[in-house]
Amino acid sequence: MQGRFWSLLKRWWTLAVAASVIAVVAFGVTRLHGVFGSNIELSRPGNEAMENTNYNPKRVLFEVFGTAGSTATINFLDEMAQPHRVDNAPLPWSHELVTNDPTLFADLRAQGNGDVTGCRITVDGIVKDERTVTIVNGYTTCLDKSA
Repeated sequence: MQGRFWSLLKRWWTLAVAASVIAVVAFGVTRLHGVFGSNIELSRPGNEAMENTNYNPKRVLFEVFGTAGSTATINFLDEMAQPHRVDNAPLPWSHELVTNDPTLFADLRAQGNGDVTGCRITVDGIVKDERTVTIVNGYTTCLDKSA
């Protein structure tokens, strides 16, 4: 019987060593859990901390301007980064977004049918981007990645 035990041990020794190592590691992890402060509830933000209050809202103004009496096709992203299109908008055209988010990807594109077409992005009264093209049916873009 003793010979049979040693023959089984010779055959399955790697499995026995692996099971022993797993047991020792599992015991060590359970003993060390919480030693480094991972179980402190004060370090985790609650739902109240994640809410953004109406503190200091950001105002983003999109403007498209051009030759008097001309129109433009305008594309822009709203505060939720959803695209919008305005066809045959009489110039000058403007649209204001108000958001409480810390950043906003402000993207404005316009193609006018006049000699001059321009766009402007203003954030809280500060011009962030302004471009003008002087060509018939010109296409212009304004972009502020961190409005």
